[in-house]
Amino acid sequence: MKTHGKKFTEAKKKVSEKALPLAEAVAAAQAAAFAKFDESLELALKLGVNPKHADQMVRGTVVLPNGLGKSKRILVVAGGDKLKEAQDAGADLTGAEDMVERIQKGFLDFDVLITTPDMMKLIGRLGKVLGPKGLMPNPKTGTVTMDIAQAVKETKAGKVEFRVEKSGIIHAAVGKKSFETEKLVENAQTLIAAVVKARPSAAKGRYIRSAYLSTTMGPSFKLNIEELEA
Repeated sequence: MKTHGKKFTEAKKKVSEKALPLAEAVAAAQAAAFAKFDESLELALKLGVNPKHADQMVRGTVVLPNGLGKSKRILVVAGGDKLKEAQDAGADLTGAEDMVERIQKGFLDFDVLITTPDMMKLIGRLGKVLGPKGLMPNPKTGTVTMDIAQAVKETKAGKVEFRVEKSGIIHAAVGKKSFETEKLVENAQTLIAAVVKARPSAAKGRYIRSAYLSTTMGPSFKLNIEELEA
């Protein structure tokens, strides 16, 4: 039988049985955190959708107002002036056909791949490599675009991609434990608003069925979903 360590067991004692308003849950999760590293604060939303149906897929991106507290390593694959545009915007790595070849050989030292539409014929060859890692660029998430500079800046600023899993759950980080509580609340509210806005018309009944907040290693705190939907 699976057992938890002493620190988690002690932290679990701080969990309220009732659903909490968002601000209270954030503060409680911060207080219950016990890991020695700066844990992420993570939001889990159970949605009333069936992702097996294309018309009930929930997916999108949102720029969190206070960032994520970590810098993503961005690779831009483009040609001509777009490479200079990417470099000026702060991209960590840039390239064209040469970079595609590196990736084919196993290079994956980046967190986000941004490219232009004309390069997708080359990037398409990398589906088996990038797909399983969640690194395949997609127009729906803003990673296939002609506005390279804007895409790089938004990603650096804390853009979060969310996508409902097969189980109907969305998991996403909203910042670091060390953030001020107010900033974490603002980030969480921004993410929730984006998920609500992305509600598919085919979804019936209650949209957010349940919501929980936790740090990376800490226990979960149940959120008051009536407050979230309001």
